[in-house]
Amino acid sequence: MAGSELTNVKSPRVKAARRLTKRAFREQDRRFLAEGPQAVREALKLDGVTLELFSTAEAELRHPELITEARLKGVPVHRASGEVMSELSQTVTPQGLVAVCTLVHVPLDEALAEQPRLVAVLAHVRDPGNAGTVMRAADAAGADAVIFTDASVDPYNGKCVRASVGSLFHLPVVIGAPVSAAVRQLKERGLRVLAADGTGKHTLDDVDLSGPTAWIFGNEAWGLPEDVLAEADDVVRVPIYGQAESLNLATAAAVCLYSSARAQRVP
Repeated sequence: MAGSELTNVKSPRVKAARRLTKRAFREQDRRFLAEGPQAVREALKLDGVTLELFSTAEAELRHPELITEARLKGVPVHRASGEVMSELSQTVTPQGLVAVCTLVHVPLDEALAEQPRLVAVLAHVRDPGNAGTVMRAADAAGADAVIFTDASVDPYNGKCVRASVGSLFHLPVVIGAPVSAAVRQLKERGLRVLAADGTGKHTLDDVDLSGPTAWIFGNEAWGLPEDVLAEADDVVRVPIYGQAESLNLATAAAVCLYSSARAQRVP
């Protein structure tokens, strides 16, 4: 790896990357941080997304293939001291790899252009860990897009990026869309819009999920507001067969998305 080790936490390069831990600066610079080997691996698969990579000497030894791939793609690789990495990392135990990436979200029209059959919509979801896990579940279930409405957490939040475990780079992600606009366009493209909420009169066992479907998921603490429930074609709850009071948001979302995915694949 060329160049000397970055040790000064106040250097312009480190400060420019460090500021991306704040949403306002991410939006201003059109960049974000992807931390950890899996996120870096997936970011490097997309041409032009990874702008630079910070790595400790230990991480260079653990993940030489990522360092090699970055350099082959012309991505500047900076060896960073543990102190510098602690400045860039948003975890208690840094994994030694942080990439600076360009924003990857797309407009709503573009995300829905290819006649999607399964879409996840996050409305008023504020917890970044939940949001990232829903993104991961949507990716695993074969969803065609994930929409973060204007009242939801920033998908480029460090915790959200980590929780997505690379899925942020796998499928179209929309940010900042009003719920009404998202629902309108989903319906125009022939998707049935279902709100996942514990107040639903119907359960997953009652509804036909074989057609194109969009699921709206809400805040874990207070669910979906009445105006959002009114936008949906139906309100559906996950049945509880045991004694648990409820499922957390990410688990419920995974159940709903996989139920749709399975129904769409059954002959």
